[in-house]
Amino acid sequence: MDQHDLDCACREYRDLSRRHFIQGTAGAALLAAFRPDWLPRVVVADSANSTRDVIVNIFMRGGADSLSLVAPFADTNYYAGRPTLAIPRPDATVAGKGTALDNTFMFSPGMLGLYPAYQAAQLAVVHGAGLTYNSRSHFDAQRYIERGKAADTSVTTGWIGRHLAASTPARAGAVLRALAISSGLPNSFDGAPNALPISDPTNFQISGSAATGAAREAFLTADFFLDLEPARSSALGVTATLNLLRSLNLASYKPSNGAVYPASSFGRAMRSAAAMIKSDVGVEAIEVDIGGWDTHVAEDPKAGSLFKTMSDFSGSIGAFWADVMQGNGSFSVTLVAMSEFGRNVRENGNAGTDHGRGGAMFVMGRSVNGGKVYTNSWKPLARENLADGQDVPVTIDHRDILAEIVQKRLSNPNIGAIFPGYTPTNYNIAT
Repeated sequence: MDQHDLDCACREYRDLSRRHFIQGTAGAALLAAFRPDWLPRVVVADSANSTRDVIVNIFMRGGADSLSLVAPFADTNYYAGRPTLAIPRPDATVAGKGTALDNTFMFSPGMLGLYPAYQAAQLAVVHGAGLTYNSRSHFDAQRYIERGKAADTSVTTGWIGRHLAASTPARAGAVLRALAISSGLPNSFDGAPNALPISDPTNFQISGSAATGAAREAFLTADFFLDLEPARSSALGVTATLNLLRSLNLASYKPSNGAVYPASSFGRAMRSAAAMIKSDVGVEAIEVDIGGWDTHVAEDPKAGSLFKTMSDFSGSIGAFWADVMQGNGSFSVTLVAMSEFGRNVRENGNAGTDHGRGGAMFVMGRSVNGGKVYTNSWKPLARENLADGQDVPVTIDHRDILAEIVQKRLSNPNIGAIFPGYTPTNYNIAT
């Protein structure tokens, strides 16, 4: 998130975005070093569970404006509520018009990086999705979504963490089962075995001066240090991860199928995610965050701040789709993207939008029933149909979509443990 994005955001989100996280590590066994040439992938003995998908979780932090991402062009209420922000209809003769997804919804120009995947029926859009618990706090809503249950302090682990903890490793002896390409471990990974946050997998190292790096690494494996727990497991995990990432040489990774990632932090993170998946070393879950969505001021989805964020988002994920999910060497991956909430239907007096309720989710993969916008009782955006008279109502619980992914694509039937106290509805979004 750059300074302009922070200036447009509310105070809570600015404070949340500027926090410094302490990197944590999970215990891991040491792994012998090897270096792939990227074609073919590294060959390691498979386990019985290696057929389940890798889950790539994208969190759009800040409250993404779903009505700008996927706009209801057939609804006159949308245009009445957004006289300066609305995207022109697909049949308009002006610049910046949308691209129809069906007879009701359209992608705005900034989302066109995802259109090839949608056309290939490998991208599904879920509109009116989110928390059924009413929270307009970034911090609370993000935590509730990542925990998989709202306003319950007894739930201290994340939905992905619980999935991995309840599953045998897809590859025995894997150093990393869950990788967060960020400076801190997300709540969704809490409780996950062998999980690690790495802000830049192409340049992972112990913080400090390069001149003393070797000495600090040697300290991690000193005999006296390895007698202590949990320091021992943490030290071995760091050492094994350093060895692994150096051997993989991710900086030399070359995308496939003509994929070109944007030269942005999110683009680089998605490129690293693709490289980790293709290295085939047992990573089962990857999370990447993208900020810039808290658009209270000067939103401008047609050419300004939000347009740039959407273009980065769609271009990076579109490149990932071409790179990882297409061609003869495609991998079994399901990607899901979501935000903590949407925005108000009506624009505010600062050419922006304020915190709302229902948002959009995006689900991508070769086993996704895509090429469709999924809704549940979607109604025109007239005031009487809105939550609190101002917001897209949440008509699809985000856990419905996540539970279906966990059950069908991650081969974990224990949904009651992953999403405690919840019985999901199946929308047949995946096979």
